[in-house]
Amino acid sequence: MNEFRHRQAAHCESGVVSSMLSHHGLPLSEPMAFGLASAMSFAYLPFIKIGGMPLIAYRMPPRWIIRRASKRLGVRFVSKTFRNHKRGMDALDRQLDAGQIVGLQTSVFWLPYFPDEMRFHFNAHNLIVYGREGDEYLISDPVFEEPVRCPAADLQRARFAKGALAARGLMYYPVKVPQRIDYERVIPAAIRTNEKIMARAPFPVLGVRGIRFLADNLIRTSKRSDARKRLPLYLAHIVRMQEEIGTGGAGFRFLYASFLQESAEQLDSRALAEAAEALTAAGDRWREFALAAARVSRKRSEMNIDELADLLRDCATREAEVWQLLAQWQASDRLRDGAQA
Repeated sequence: MNEFRHRQAAHCESGVVSSMLSHHGLPLSEPMAFGLASAMSFAYLPFIKIGGMPLIAYRMPPRWIIRRASKRLGVRFVSKTFRNHKRGMDALDRQLDAGQIVGLQTSVFWLPYFPDEMRFHFNAHNLIVYGREGDEYLISDPVFEEPVRCPAADLQRARFAKGALAARGLMYYPVKVPQRIDYERVIPAAIRTNEKIMARAPFPVLGVRGIRFLADNLIRTSKRSDARKRLPLYLAHIVRMQEEIGTGGAGFRFLYASFLQESAEQLDSRALAEAAEALTAAGDRWREFALAAARVSRKRSEMNIDELADLLRDCATREAEVWQLLAQWQASDRLRDGAQA
């Protein structure tokens, strides 16, 4: 087995999948791992609360990337959870002693190498353990530029933290990895799945419709009797969910755009390259919204909710155009395949 090489990544789960499969002989970039998992999304979920505010998600749920990317690529992972903390740590040690690198789902809050300002109760942070020395584990955390170390007691606490998305000591590692990727098969399938998620979601709080729903909700919130007090908190929450939790809304758009660009090169497709450019522009627009909303929430500029809502609607329109481009590409690709047959 090759010596493990740490890689910094934009997002923890896609970064772990990319590093792990590349280590096992299947070179895979992080954008390709993210895109092949069809992981880009949007969801406004008022029935799930984060600090009393609705959950706003810009990617598919935790473990989605691991499951979908491995299924699409033909990778087989062994995944295990544990009721007993000691058994969970012993199982990790056995795999490390056998030379295996191991993925873990953990709580950010209990990882001591995170700066205090970055530690919050989020139980779905993925990392790779690639060795141990004495009472410390050698960790490749995609968030960090260099490998880090973590004492055994802290890692155990992070693995078995209670609460939403509790990992129950989840560990995983691949036992079957193919030698090559059939890009002509997997890329269209992945894009087709993500187009359905974003452009044809059955509920108004999901996909492109969900972005417009959030814009309309901003307007409704501005008309409440407690709007002057609630709106700054609501806007701060939206920005936090977009830019600070994981890669954030714009960051996931840039990541998927990189997948489209890499796919364009693999399949020699100008249409995919155009879609990548359009999605990058949409990501820029998300960043503009975040900056404007942050200024309003901190009372550094006048509160103009109509303008903020229009920025969100423009994000939705731009993303809808991206998925329309991709749907047209798929249709033309199928027609071309039919003509050749």
